[in-house]
Amino acid sequence: MAEQLTRLWVGIDAGKAHHWLAAVDETGATIWSKKVPNDESEILTALGEIFALCDQVHWAVDIAGTASALLLALLAAHGQQAVYVPGRTVNRMSGSYRGEAKTDARDAYVIADTARLRRDFTSIRVPAQLAADLALLTAHRTDLIADRVRMLNRLRDMLTGIFPALERAFDYTDQKGALILLTRHQTPAAIRRHGQARLTTWLKGRNVRNPDAVAATALQAARTQHVTL
Repeated sequence: MAEQLTRLWVGIDAGKAHHWLAAVDETGATIWSKKVPNDESEILTALGEIFALCDQVHWAVDIAGTASALLLALLAAHGQQAVYVPGRTVNRMSGSYRGEAKTDARDAYVIADTARLRRDFTSIRVPAQLAADLALLTAHRTDLIADRVRMLNRLRDMLTGIFPALERAFDYTDQKGALILLTRHQTPAAIRRHGQARLTTWLKGRNVRNPDAVAATALQAARTQHVTL
């Protein structure tokens, strides 16, 4: 599909907590539509999916304010520019699309299709220096994420050779408490020796969330292995 597309129009129904993005092709057919949380990583993932469909993308948004600031800044950092489609225009155009109740997905489609049909909307300009700074920051963030993924992969590989039950017990990508535990206790014998009460106290002293649960999970894993690797 990506090879057949020459241009896409993406309509953005912006909101404080999330946005709805809808992409239409030159015929007005919906190619991609998704609810996207107003979060940097989620927005970048959505942009990547859209860029994978087509290189030439036209963007349109119904809010040019604080709700869409992060999204517009990330678009600018990727060399993209959006046009502003006023809400009253969206409401007026919605009457031309029958058969479906008002929803975020429908509004995003209307914004995209309106931008496809009209060329008189005002472009939203982000200062060039801001766009350059954001491009630098997003590139740095991507490098940090890649470094973290590599670090966690090495950690899990090493832990599999020492204490496989503990490696399976936690999701190390989002459980900070499990990583803090490993800074002191990496073997079944050490965890059993300290016991749940002492482990809990030690974790609590390092501001680990739910230290009881982390200690109990680690101790349960430790009881399954008595051989030293």
